[in-house]
Formats: sequence, structure tokens, C-alpha cells
Amino acid sequence: MPPTPYLVAERHLRPVGKDCLVAFDGNLYSVPARKARPRQLVEIRATKSQVMLHSTIADSTGETLLAMHPRAVGRGVRVVEEQHWDGLPTGKGRRTTTGEALPRPRHDHPLGEESGPLQALLNRAAATRVEVGRRTLSVYDELTGTRPFHQ
Repeated sequence: MPPTPYLVAERHLRPVGKDCLVAFDGNLYSVPARKARPRQLVEIRATKSQVMLHSTIADSTGETLLAMHPRAVGRGVRVVEEQHWDGLPTGKGRRTTTGEALPRPRHDHPLGEESGPLQALLNRAAATRVEVGRRTLSVYDELTGTRPFHQ
């Protein structure tokens, strides 16, 4: 027999929710909002008594551990450290990001006066910089061999 007992641990990948909670074994466990983002996959390493949540990519110090919790007994339990929610939006404003700094726009030039809020959002996407040809819809009818019904 080895001098130290063999540690048996379950390992799973799960996504982080918008509320910084990760579902595992019918329960929810918190991760720090400042270290994880919604839909990020985290690795769960669960023993009989503990649940450890690890990032799949190490941070600048080489660390992957995000949080460690006692394993919940039963189902439907929320195991939360309140400090993990620091940095989440409160819902009182329009802010939807974590951290103190608001995200910078992706474009370098300011939008013109004619641009409204929708156009400002569209201009942020890289796809809006792709040049596409413009043609009438009847061209597609000719290409597919379909014609509008005429009476």
C-alpha cells in the first residue's frame, strides 16, 4: 500500500452562468466575477467533501484555481461566497460588464451625426467593414429559377 492515500476526484467541464454560478451535481457553486466571464468553461474537480473550480487557462501567475467550496449535501443548494459577486452589475443601470472600466468602442473614428444607437452597435462589429456587392432581389430569383407569382 502507498504511504499516502490515493485521492479520488471527479473532473467535469461546466460553463459559468451570468450570475457567476456553476452548476454541478444538482447544486450551484460561485466563482469570482472578476476572474470568470459568462459561458466560460471551468473545470470542476470534486472530491467527496470539496468542490474546486479551476480555469482552463492559467492566469499571469500560473494559477488556475478560481474557488474552493465544501461539497453540498443533497440537491438544489447554492454554495456562494458573497465576495465572488463583487464587480457584477447591480441591475440599477445599463452597465453589463464587470470591473471598474467601461469597455472602449472597437472603432477608431467617431460615428457621424446621422448614426443612431442601432448604427453605433452595428459599426462596432468587424463584419460591418466587409465590402459586399449590392443587387436587386430579382437577381436571386433568376439564379434559383424561381419567379414571383404574376396574375
